[in-house]
Amino acid sequence: MGTEALARLAEERVDHRFKGLPPDADGLTVGELAAQRRNLFTGGFATPVLALSAERLEHNLALMETYAARHGLAFAPHGKTSMAPQLFRRQIERGAWGITLAVPHQVRVARRFGVERVFLANELVDAAALRWISAELDADPGFRFVCYVDSVRGVELMDAALRGASRPLDVVVELGAGEGARTGVRTEAECAAVADAVAGTRTLRLVGVAGYEGEVPQADPERVHAWLRRLTALAADFDKAGRFAGLDEIVVSAGGSAWFDAVADVFAGIPELSAPVLKLLRSGAYVSHDDGHYHEVTPFNRVPEEGALEPAFRLWAQVVSRPSAGQAFANAGKRDAAYDLDLPFAQVVHAGGAERPATGITVTGLSDQHAWLRTGDGADLEVGDWVGMGLSHPCTSFDKWQLIPLVEADGTVVDYIRTFF
Repeated sequence: MGTEALARLAEERVDHRFKGLPPDADGLTVGELAAQRRNLFTGGFATPVLALSAERLEHNLALMETYAARHGLAFAPHGKTSMAPQLFRRQIERGAWGITLAVPHQVRVARRFGVERVFLANELVDAAALRWISAELDADPGFRFVCYVDSVRGVELMDAALRGASRPLDVVVELGAGEGARTGVRTEAECAAVADAVAGTRTLRLVGVAGYEGEVPQADPERVHAWLRRLTALAADFDKAGRFAGLDEIVVSAGGSAWFDAVADVFAGIPELSAPVLKLLRSGAYVSHDDGHYHEVTPFNRVPEEGALEPAFRLWAQVVSRPSAGQAFANAGKRDAAYDLDLPFAQVVHAGGAERPATGITVTGLSDQHAWLRTGDGADLEVGDWVGMGLSHPCTSFDKWQLIPLVEADGTVVDYIRTFF
């Protein structure tokens, strides 16, 4: 996939655009800097700097590959999490069917780097974007694109924008997760009306049904399973009504990062339909996992016998002020750390070439460029020490960093991950 475009990422010059990288690396290409295999702590990196664990990343990629295969699921991890084509490539190499995305810009990034299958988990009604995607489909017979429809009006807008297209656009009806939830058609009768509208066009082709169980109101295992059974029943009803006639496969898709075990359970019971079913899972946060929200909600907590994801991010900041015995400040803040779900978690202190647990150190707040640290009993912390922090929410961790060092356990930086937000 897009090997030339990916190779060119290594030719990009390191400069002031990329925070945290060694100032003396300016002018080197990313590839040249990676070849130096600098150490994160002694190689001139400036704080704050976000590090991605090479070993934990590989572990997570392998775990979800085997999980999906074990449960007979195709896997299209959500690319909005990382927006990193290098990681898209590794996910596809690890058996992913394709990449899920949310908005047209993300599709353009994926196509620039050769992604051949895209699932857009949104209704797309932007005429300019639809015309561009249509041109991509015309130019590349190998490109597969599927997106949501959730309204008759949306179908009308899509049809108007796509008039004259040589290939129809594949769509799936999105079943909403419940009253007051996010997007999606609220009732099965309305789903049928949207499907009828699709059938009335020449520009769209209905290929399945989909939705997002993470938006089920007051989600618990019983409610999530019940909604997923509605989704699979909708697929069966549509098939019985002949809505999927002539298809080589029928798409049934769900799966965020909190309930993919429920998806696996319910999708295993999809009855035989008129064509093979592509059971498409879309969980994306797994790639880096985290130390907060997803650590708490991951399905592997419910099925530990199937493995465990590992948090792969650590944000390193330096203590720049120690005004009192109970307080310290480090030089990373809202510009650097995810904070929409939880504050960062102080985990380790690196000082004098050694690492120790961050005993007695708690992050209590973030300013734009400062982390507020409460230092209690046992907090041996001085100005100049590096504090390693775990983060909560992968999506808002990746998006603050354009070039992220990929670091081995001994501190050796072996590569740099480029993001495109």
